[in-house]
Amino acid sequence: MRYHTPTSFNDASAIAARATGTTRFLAGGTDVLVQLRSDLVRPDDLIDIKQVEGAKSITRLDDGGWRVGAAVCGAGMSEHPELPHEWPGVVESMDLIGSTQIQGRATLVGNLCNASPAADSVPAMIAARAKVEVIGPNGSREIPVENVPTGPGRTSLQRGELISAVILPPRPKGGGDSYLRFIPRTEMDIAVVGCGVSLVREGDGIASARVSLGAVAPTALLVNEAGEALEGSSLDEPALDALAKACEAACKPIDDKRGTIRFRTHVAGVLAKRAAMIAYNRAGDSE
Repeated sequence: MRYHTPTSFNDASAIAARATGTTRFLAGGTDVLVQLRSDLVRPDDLIDIKQVEGAKSITRLDDGGWRVGAAVCGAGMSEHPELPHEWPGVVESMDLIGSTQIQGRATLVGNLCNASPAADSVPAMIAARAKVEVIGPNGSREIPVENVPTGPGRTSLQRGELISAVILPPRPKGGGDSYLRFIPRTEMDIAVVGCGVSLVREGDGIASARVSLGAVAPTALLVNEAGEALEGSSLDEPALDALAKACEAACKPIDDKRGTIRFRTHVAGVLAKRAAMIAYNRAGDSE
């Protein structure tokens, strides 16, 4: 195995593009190192991006949004003085992943690129309209988070491409977000169902909303019908019921030892209602 420590994302991309065997990028390592030790993967090239300038930084953008570097850990997000206030749902979704020790290593980008359908941070990022910066042999581009995973363990990234950062938009006036999940235990478990909601209030009414579900399909889902069910309402019971029905209709889960299709479908609607109420209240606090 060849171990690389590039000092720029362009160098990391060039190394990956030249590689002829199995390649893995190392940021936090909470997925890659487990796979190595379990003999699930034996990369020919391991590219450590932690030394790249900006990889561990959270920076405010000119438009008021945020750039979260690819090697920023969950603890770094939670301890930031401003980010948890502006995007609490995204930060909380990352904070749910693993133990205190894992929080010092696990990253948003790693959670996304591991492409687990049950990844906690992905529905929260999708609901927040997050994008990612992709660096590759043909230059850089930005794509929505929902366009990255294509199936369990698979992404849309091409040969030589890697994600350098997550871009969170400016928090809109009257905006609020939240993320909830159901797990069999009280902590440190994989989501049976996850739901992220982000909305914007104008007075008591909801001007816009986005809803995303995790662990109920091969990839996290952006449920447009669920967001539309909330828009124009004041989060009354008919709107919440329409939200739940839209989420249930979007589910394409599997039966396994952690949950049945029927159970996961029902829980998706329940979590969506609860997450929407939290986001709604947070949006009211921000007005």
